Amino acid sequence: MIIRQILNNNIALVQRGELDVMVISRGVSFKKKVGDTLTLAEVEKVFVPDSHDVLENYSYLLSHADPLTLDATEQIVKYVEDLEQKKVNDYLYLTLLDHIDYALKRAEKSQFIISPLAWEVRKFYPEQYAMGKRALAIITETTGVEFPESEAISIALHFVNLSNPEIDIEETINAMEVMNNILRIIRVHFQLDFDEGSMNYNRLVTHLQYFIQRISAGEIYKSENEELNKQIRMMYPEAYLCVNKIRIYILDRYDREITQDEETYLMLHINRVTQREEREEQQ
Repeated sequence: MIIRQILNNNIALVQRGELDVMVISRGVSFKKKVGDTLTLAEVEKVFVPDSHDVLENYSYLLSHADPLTLDATEQIVKYVEDLEQKKVNDYLYLTLLDHIDYALKRAEKSQFIISPLAWEVRKFYPEQYAMGKRALAIITETTGVEFPESEAISIALHFVNLSNPEIDIEETINAMEVMNNILRIIRVHFQLDFDEGSMNYNRLVTHLQYFIQRISAGEIYKSENEELNKQIRMMYPEAYLCVNKIRIYILDRYDREITQDEETYLMLHINRVTQREEREEQQ
């Protein structure tokens, strides 16, 4: 591999065959100059960008990252690889590096972000959340910078698609936001807090998960049992009013109407969980 550009003592841009790639290793560029050669044995990591723009972005990121940030990133990646028993892709390394670099810059100004998805990540991705907490501990141990535990939520999102590469992290985040907003609509409408450990609450959350998946995928759950729908509306008028608020939110978010059957099952789940909560509050 021929050195084309030295970014710093630890990072170089090299030509490998017909490709321009980035290599990283402690002291890999020390006392080297453009035109010198490197062997694979001399480098720890090789990044193969898939476009010129990506090459420029990652070159800048790697060359400007603090050595402690690079060290923390490498430790986290090794921890994840040991835990998952497989190599992670370069994209995870670079996105983690970018995240940690930005988080440390925010910390200098005491700017800490509280993720609105904290509950959802803990609930649906407990393993990734545990990984996020360990990664946060590694950052603190390496850099000496203390972070609130909420930062582990943001880091955990980087690990969500490790076990299932087909998961689209952006879609996952959107679905969690929609879940959070629907639950908020229900809480505000009925003016109550949920017992998150109750069976009815977990049934509601599970139903909403699949409901959101169907809505976002454009799938239609439809049998049009109009008589049942009418009966449920009459029996549970408050649940019906609440579902109408959810209907408006879904229409605004996805530009899709919910079906009559979706409405029926939402009313049933909402009534079950809210009636239980209201009874317990009155006791």
